This record gives sequence, C-alpha cells and structure tokens, in this order.
Amino acid sequence: MTNEPGGAVRPTLGAPARSVVRTGYAAFFLVGWCMLLLPSLIREIESAFGQTDAGMGVAYLLYNLAWVTGTVSTGVLAGRMPRRLLMGGGPALIGIGLVVMAAGGSWPVFIGGCLVFGLGLGIIDSGMNAVFMDLFPGRQASALNRLHLWVAIGALVGPFATGRLVAAGVPWQAVLAGGAAAAVAVAIAMATRNLPPTRHARAHRDGDVRGRHRAAPRERRVPVPVVVLSIAIACYVASEMGVTAWLVRYLADAPIELATLALSLFWAGMAVGRIVTSYLAERLGSVTLAWTWSIAMGIALMAALAAPSLGLSIVLFAIAGVAAGPVYPMIMAIAGSMYRDRTSMVSSVLASAAIIGSLLYPPLMGFLSETLGLGVSMLGAALFAVGAAIFVVIGARLGVREGAGAGSAVLGTAD
Repeated sequence: MTNEPGGAVRPTLGAPARSVVRTGYAAFFLVGWCMLLLPSLIREIESAFGQTDAGMGVAYLLYNLAWVTGTVSTGVLAGRMPRRLLMGGGPALIGIGLVVMAAGGSWPVFIGGCLVFGLGLGIIDSGMNAVFMDLFPGRQASALNRLHLWVAIGALVGPFATGRLVAAGVPWQAVLAGGAAAAVAVAIAMATRNLPPTRHARAHRDGDVRGRHRAAPRERRVPVPVVVLSIAIACYVASEMGVTAWLVRYLADAPIELATLALSLFWAGMAVGRIVTSYLAERLGSVTLAWTWSIAMGIALMAALAAPSLGLSIVLFAIAGVAAGPVYPMIMAIAGSMYRDRTSMVSSVLASAAIIGSLLYPPLMGFLSETLGLGVSMLGAALFAVGAAIFVVIGARLGVREGAGAGSAVLGTAD
C-alpha cells in the first residue's frame, strides 16, 4: 500500500499488473510509430503508385474507416471473448497489414493492407484505454497520460527514423516490414499477459445474471455527456491528425530530413505535454487542463501557419504539439470519471469518435489542397482545436447536471 496526498491509501500494483502496464506502453509505442508511417512516407508512396494528394486522401479515408471499425468491434467484443485474445489480435493484424502493404505491387493491394493495418490499430487504441481504466480506478487521468505518452514517443521517434532511413537509401517497403516484425513481438507479449477482466466478464464470473439483465437496457444507451465529449474528441483528433497527416507535405519545399524532423518535433512536444500533465492532472482537474490546452493548440497552429520563416514555423508546430499532447487522455479521463463502471463503453465510444474525426477531416484536406491550398486546410485544423475546447466544457457541465460520478471527479481538482 502507498499513501496518496492528503492521507488517502491506494493499493500498489502487483507484478502481473506491472507486466500488463509495460506491455500496454509497448503497444501504444507501436501505435504511435505505425500511425505516422503513411504521413512520413507520403512522398515515396505517391511516387511509387502515381497518386496525387486526392488519392492519398482516399487512402487515409479507408484506413481510418478500418480503424473506427476496430474500435467499435472492441467495445462490442469486450467481455464476450478472452481479453488477451482480443488484445493480442490487434498487433497481429497490424503486422499482417504492414506485410501486405510492403509486398503489394499495386495500389488496390496496398489499400487492402491499409484496411487490415487500420483494423489492428483500432483494436489496440480502444482496448488498451479500457484496460488502463480498469487497472487505475480513481487515477485515470494520470494513468492515461502516461499510457498516451508512449504514443507520442513512438510518433516522435518514427518520422525521425523513417526520414533518415529513406534518405540513406533504404526502400520504404523495408521500413514497413520492420514495423511488422515489431508488431508480431507485441502481439505475442499481449497474448501471454494476465489482463484484468472487463465488468461484463466479472459479472459473469460472479454469477450476477439478474443484475446484468436489469442493467442491459440502460447500458445500451450512450449518455448525453459522453456524446458531447465524443464530439470534443472528434474535433481534437481532426486537428491533431490533420497536422500529422499533412505536415510533411505542407513543408514540401524543405528537404525530407527537415520535414520529417518537424513532424517528430510536433510529437516530441506532445510527449512533453503528457509528461507535464501526468503530474498536474489530479491538482488542476481534467476539464480545466483539457480546454486550456486545446485552445493553446489552436493558437499555436495559427501562429505556425503565419510565421515568416521556416525555422520559426517548425518551432511553433512543436509548441502546438506540447499543447495538443494532454487533450485526448484528458477527455478520456473526464468521461471515465463520470462512468467508472462502464469503461469499455466509454473507451469504445470515445475512441470511435476520435477516429471519425480523423476519418472526416484529414482525408478532406487532400481534396481542399487541390482547390483552396494546403495552408487553408491547415487553418481548419487549428479551428477544430478551438472547437474541441468548447465541447469539453459543455460535456463536463452536462455530466455534473446529470450527477454522473462525483462532482469533483468531473470539474474539480481530483480525477
């Protein structure tokens, strides 16, 4: 047992739970690395298959459709099949998709690989958030920030390494194959861990059949505060992934090493933001941090687009990353604090909404680039960040009004 500030006592994680945490970090590092592979290799992929920005927009659209399918499927399947099998299947699908993308010699085959790849990413995204909510009840904000820190670390390392490998003459297909090998290792680790059971599985284990049947109609409904927070997270991800997907292309006049470095710095900023917020979450409150960081992200993006020099613009994109980092886990923590007994629902709904955000706007940016210019598309990403802040406040207020969770858990200083 360890003491919390103020004298509260919380249990210390045992060795099996610590191994789950470490495997979760590895899985989210893989997600961060993999989700920036296409943006980092966009120039090479467009050249190899003779595609335009609009064609890559279609690829992003289908890839994200597969991702949201994975997140929704995880929420439906949670508790209905062994959790370790479900979670081990996610990285396995990532590996299969990467192999198909690397080996395929035509655009349709490449797209098919993208679909399998996105499905696996969606399973890990939704499923691991729920695992950490179940592992850390009452400390979800800090725990989720630490988990999502590893997405940022993977995302900042990935473009940097990819840019240098491609510049050194390594075929882009070999970069994808290397990611597949890492995915297989994570799949094996995930499938052999003792993951905590879902609430559905715990109820089945305890024989609470009548209780499950009574709660089923209510639990099939998504509460209004979660719906509003879903809009917030969709707006945020539309902004974050809009920048992620098109930053290297936006900096087309810069050498590939510098353009991918800018993308790495954006995600390095996200890692810094998540580290800082993991220590501030219980002191300042999830809602305050979510909306202030989101507005700061929008302002920094606008400044980066208006910057008079490339160097200043890259610095401002990195600052935007610092602000962007904590927003996703903070929104997830707000909803998780409201509905502590429905973590699979919260994680699945919010993760699905997040992918809808990346499903709609980043692909649209490819078409806007052909007409209005990529700069206008990037400005739209900044405005989505400001919109996310508005919906965070509305969703949190509705949660307090409906009495979802403790008031301090939603708007106060404790998660």
